[in-house]
Amino acid sequence: MTKRDRLDGLLADRDLESVWFARPNSFAWLTGGNNVVDREGDIGVAAVGYDGDGFRVVTDSIEAARLREEELPDHIPVAEYEWYESSLAEAVADRATTPAAADFDVPGFESVDASPLRQPLTDEDVDAYRELGAETAAAVEAICRELDPTDTEREIASAVRGALSARGIETPVALVGGSERAQQYRHYTPTEAELGDYAHVSVTAERHGLHASCTRTVAFDAPDWLAERHRAAAIVETTALAATQQIATFDGRAKDVFEAIRAAYEHVGYAGEWKHHHQGGAAGYAGREWIATPTTDGEIVLPMAYAWNPTVQGAKSEDTVLIAEDGMEILTETGDWPAESVMAFDYEGALPRPTVLEL
Repeated sequence: MTKRDRLDGLLADRDLESVWFARPNSFAWLTGGNNVVDREGDIGVAAVGYDGDGFRVVTDSIEAARLREEELPDHIPVAEYEWYESSLAEAVADRATTPAAADFDVPGFESVDASPLRQPLTDEDVDAYRELGAETAAAVEAICRELDPTDTEREIASAVRGALSARGIETPVALVGGSERAQQYRHYTPTEAELGDYAHVSVTAERHGLHASCTRTVAFDAPDWLAERHRAAAIVETTALAATQQIATFDGRAKDVFEAIRAAYEHVGYAGEWKHHHQGGAAGYAGREWIATPTTDGEIVLPMAYAWNPTVQGAKSEDTVLIAEDGMEILTETGDWPAESVMAFDYEGALPRPTVLEL
């Protein structure tokens, strides 16, 4: 089903004449373009609308020329309003065929949640995802190979952001945890602390709306327990991936995968570790389209990217994986990082998972 087919279904189901999207991930999903200027806002500087016949973009007189020339395909027309006379919401309301819905606050419009529309991935999405995943992994792994125990977390986070930015990739999340803080916290936001005996580097990278997450672990003087905990987390992650694929065949839900995750933690001897950190979920035009919990009713759809990120105190395993009915493809891998085959618990399947790189 194409993106237009999904939008046509939405218009028909809700008896709408048009639907509009100004949130950056959905704007990129439909146009391939970027409508972000101020990264502190939830809404971009332009909205894209669909009325059953085609797409059009509304933006202000400051941005119109740039969007036409640099961000949008030729077939999408751009209507502009004077920036000092109106707001984006007012301009959309003036130009939209109604009744209408939007993913941002427009007077008189219904609201729409774009996340279900963005799932599953299209063939075009998958091709772009492969490029994003490979480049993200290459940038992260290149930085990781050059780490030194005296480097600070902030220095490494800055280097990762720079390496990704050079590839045209944004970094919504860049976490670096040295040996002390990686054991204390599951979200190791960078500080001036030195890396010490080992380090985790975790990113969520974004380009053209798609998001790819991965974690790599480097050790200089690894604690005795690190390899065992890392493998335990990898078993949980592999179980989550195998369960996702198999549960999808009988219309399972996110909470069903979560039960498989919980059972895997118990199997590897760390029952209850799941309580200390979210386990991840579906990825795509958001870092996570949904995050699994014991009650999450999110639908498991294929083909779709999934980024499960289990942790065992001081250890973490995470990649973004494309799951389809006929197989799984690790998107965030280069083939150059040490890995070992890991079997899922209670589900069929094995995947190569990154090990700790000893420097």
